[in-house]
Amino acid sequence: MEPAPLTLSSFFANLFAFFGLSGDATVSSVGHLATTLWLWIIVLGYLASAAGLVVLVWALMRLFDLRKREEEFYTTPLTAPERAHGGSPRWQHIEALVAGRSPSEWREAIIEADIMLDDSLARRGYTGAGVGEKLMQVERTDLATLNDAWEAHKVRNQIAHEGSAFDISETLASRTIARYQAVFRELGAI
Repeated sequence: MEPAPLTLSSFFANLFAFFGLSGDATVSSVGHLATTLWLWIIVLGYLASAAGLVVLVWALMRLFDLRKREEEFYTTPLTAPERAHGGSPRWQHIEALVAGRSPSEWREAIIEADIMLDDSLARRGYTGAGVGEKLMQVERTDLATLNDAWEAHKVRNQIAHEGSAFDISETLASRTIARYQAVFRELGAI
């Protein structure tokens, strides 16, 4: 058997039957159907609004909680981790190198100390292509050990230009590292 074609009258007849209305569609039954449909729409709208309100309250509570945690996180002052033996690991490495017995270790210690000086000056806001340019910007009133920095940097430049041909003594290496140490203590790097 072939299904009956869907017509407008059969659609409304099925709709009326679904809602329990009689088959003969009158104006009052259509009005009753519209009222019933509108009542369901209103009920569903209230339920959706209540669910939305619950979600909104939950989201606001989470947002305020997040803001509170962010405020605690960003207002807590950061403290540097405690350093072993009062110095930075980088400086300890430099001291270990200068305590070595070979001139190559002494040269490496001086070059590492100069790199550390470059970083320390950059953190203080001095700009330039290298340590020399940064040291030129430093006022003698800002850094009492400025002469020590220059003298140590001059030794580093000799090492950089001459390489292993630069004859460095243990005394010169110790004296140069002592100059760097004085500068770092004033800058608060160690």
